[in-house]
Amino acid sequence: MKIVVVGGGVAGLVTALSLHAAGMTPLVCESARELHAVGVGINLLPHAVRELTELGLGDALDAIALPPERLVYCDRQGREIWEEPLGVAAGYRWPQYSVHRGELQMLLLDAVRTRIGPDAVRTGIAFERFENQGPIENQGPFEHQVPGVTAHFVDRHTGASVVIEADVLVGADGIDSRLRAQLHPGEGPPRGNGVQMWRGMSRHPHILGGRAIVVAGGRPGDKFVAYPVADPANEGGPTSMNWVLEVARRPEPGEDPDRSHRPIPTAEALAELAGWDLPWVDLPELIRGSTDIYEYPMVDRDPLPRWSFGRVTLVGDAAHPMYPMGMNGGSQSIVDARVLAWTLSQHDDPVRALEWYENLRREPLNQLVLANRELGPEKIIALAEEIGGPVPAEQATEVSQEYKRLAGCTTAMLNSRDSWTVSPVAP
Repeated sequence: MKIVVVGGGVAGLVTALSLHAAGMTPLVCESARELHAVGVGINLLPHAVRELTELGLGDALDAIALPPERLVYCDRQGREIWEEPLGVAAGYRWPQYSVHRGELQMLLLDAVRTRIGPDAVRTGIAFERFENQGPIENQGPFEHQVPGVTAHFVDRHTGASVVIEADVLVGADGIDSRLRAQLHPGEGPPRGNGVQMWRGMSRHPHILGGRAIVVAGGRPGDKFVAYPVADPANEGGPTSMNWVLEVARRPEPGEDPDRSHRPIPTAEALAELAGWDLPWVDLPELIRGSTDIYEYPMVDRDPLPRWSFGRVTLVGDAAHPMYPMGMNGGSQSIVDARVLAWTLSQHDDPVRALEWYENLRREPLNQLVLANRELGPEKIIALAEEIGGPVPAEQATEVSQEYKRLAGCTTAMLNSRDSWTVSPVAP
């Protein structure tokens, strides 16, 4: 079965690896002319790490990532208000990892080219549209179905049209997915909440023992996040520290509401953080040590009533972009890829397989999108801000556990769940 995957990000590459592991032939089509290790830090939760481990990538991932052991919520003065263990320390059979997104993407890209072939990822071709093939009339005494889908691309190097036939087409092209736009025309731009995220990577010593993800502040637009993605070369020395500052700032009249990738000058970042008092991090040093600081709007999209149409479906941010509460977006994209490969391997009819995939994934992910609009597990620090102190432990635990249940990743759920791994049938 030939499957074309639109998008060469994390979701698209894991989809390709999962399909190949299940005995199918994937081709990744990416609009960027070249893929480079760009981006900032992300977190992979244990349910995503399990899937990458079962794809045989556990050791490679461990070599480039750092396993945090605890999540610490603090107020604006840096005082701890809630803490919970993460990964193996929380009883999971798999760790959680903090990693540079670009390094993760390059690891996956290398795995795709090694396992599937050097031409398994075509760069520089931009998706334009698709056609689901339908019934053909007047073909002898019987009407029959042409199996497949036709995908149209533009070669960004030459401007030439590129047409690719496939059995299945998968949209993994992110929050501004062109494939999603064809499936749901008129949807419009992403939905924002007025919060801008200033994100950077800095050379800075470890904070709070070096195995902590720290979230300080209160409601969206008044938060600071920091965590390392590597250990320092020398004890006590600097390492790669990911940080995020949320700023509540709606566009001025006449200003473009989409200010993605707007560079933030060091002086502007220092001025914005001047009112923060976090004793466990040297904020001026952190900002001055940052190579580049960029602004991204906090956006999502409304849940969809449908992901799959015939032989076409969506995965990852193309299907369910969500606010970054609970560190779940990228992790759920990886699970999407694995479930999609599993359902396609279990059914002779790709159309029915895609319906099955959607039935397993769409409604839980739609609920997660809505839960993240209600702050997800970060409701704990919003409640603490409201009451002016720590949330009672029982209440905080219930908020955290309810979110994990919704995301399908409590320790009991993940540790006992059957594997999505598929062994290809021998020819």
